[in-house]
Amino acid sequence: MMKTEDINMESAPRELTQNPLKKIWIPCVNGLPEKHISQRKVCMTNCPTLIVTVGLPARGKTYISKKLTRYLNWIGVPTKEFNVGQYRRECVKIYKSFEFFRPDNEEGLKIRRQCALAALNDVRQYLSVEGGQVAVFDATNTTRERRGTITRFAEQNRFKVFFVESVCEDPTVIAENIVQVKLGSPDYTDCNTEEAVADFMKRIKCYENSYQPLDEVLDRDLSFIKVMDVGRRYLVNRVQDHIQSRIVYYLMNIHITPRSIYLCRHGESDLNVNGRIGGDSGLSARGKEFAKCLGKFIQDQNIKDLKVWTSQMKRTIQTAEALAVPYEQWKALNEIDAGVCEELMYEEIQQHFPLEFALRDQDKYRYRYPKGESYEDLVQRLEPVIMELERQENVLVVCHQAVMRCLLAYFLDKSADELPYLKCPLHTVLKLTPVAYGCKVESVCLNVEAVNTHRDRPENVDISRMAEEALFTVPAHE
Repeated sequence: MMKTEDINMESAPRELTQNPLKKIWIPCVNGLPEKHISQRKVCMTNCPTLIVTVGLPARGKTYISKKLTRYLNWIGVPTKEFNVGQYRRECVKIYKSFEFFRPDNEEGLKIRRQCALAALNDVRQYLSVEGGQVAVFDATNTTRERRGTITRFAEQNRFKVFFVESVCEDPTVIAENIVQVKLGSPDYTDCNTEEAVADFMKRIKCYENSYQPLDEVLDRDLSFIKVMDVGRRYLVNRVQDHIQSRIVYYLMNIHITPRSIYLCRHGESDLNVNGRIGGDSGLSARGKEFAKCLGKFIQDQNIKDLKVWTSQMKRTIQTAEALAVPYEQWKALNEIDAGVCEELMYEEIQQHFPLEFALRDQDKYRYRYPKGESYEDLVQRLEPVIMELERQENVLVVCHQAVMRCLLAYFLDKSADELPYLKCPLHTVLKLTPVAYGCKVESVCLNVEAVNTHRDRPENVDISRMAEEALFTVPAHE
């Protein structure tokens, strides 16, 4: 029987120490943080999740897969897409015709089965060994037999499964998808448009007879969302956890209506001119000139039903005021909070907080300013903005350097390491136009001079570095 003192010893609370990078309290042993605990990622699901697409070809499954993967990675959930069509192309180097997909083509069936199993093996490796939290299995998965195989695979490996079915009967949408996406596929590099469309329509026919859509009665035990006619209607069944609810919420907000999103920073501010970060100063003379030019640029673009969003900080509101159009203020769009470093020059941060300056250079995305925020915090704060941007059509966002980096990283699928170093110069407008599986970017400089506020990561990020090395990449200022 266990003694009372043993129980007391085992249940005694551990000592805590503050992680210098993230400023969070963590357990320690002999004054040192527990091994790797500071590097652990937040897990939003109690076991890995396998998202499985369902639907006929040209129904937007890959579009959904890529957007979901991009969104989940952006919010900090390690996610990877596994496109079975890509496995098939690697296996069968030359695509001949739709005949490969005929249900009576034994050789084709065998190859497609092998490709699906190869993809599932890679899913297992990613979720069980490589530390992934979500895998997106992108294929037609049109039969209950195939979905049953995937469900058994998931059960054997203790993964949760969430099916995402895309159903579309609108011939215009299907034809548009074929022309925009499928004709650019490696399968049709040597085909003219008419031949390619005809072949792909026959490929769809190969799946139609055996297609068994998800059914709310027959499949009532499965977790799924059914997206009908590109988001006109939805059917959601048995959402099991937080990550699945996030996926449902996201999918119910995206749309395919053509539109553009315009991102720019406020005009140059007085603190920008002095090389000071943060703060809430007004615009410099050049910043006011940019605001006027921005108003003329937006007017010349003649954008239908444009919405304008700003932060609640003076410099973005002053910039929007010059547009002479209604605008909406978002607190979520405020610049990253630099805490004790607000309104300091980089030289002053190095002088007063050299350790903090070095730690930020070591991991700029996760570093949190004392009494302030990190880029990681900022991404979480900006998630409602991204959701609303996905819901809207044409929007101009007048924001700040760190905020613009986070928004840009979402649309351009940039990693956490790349995000804090994306270049977002003052007095430049970025026009983002969603296309097929990505985003087209046009950069428009409005030709009003401004200081450079971009600081590259210095080569030496060690805490013992000399001040000159730390300040080597600081941009010039007054």
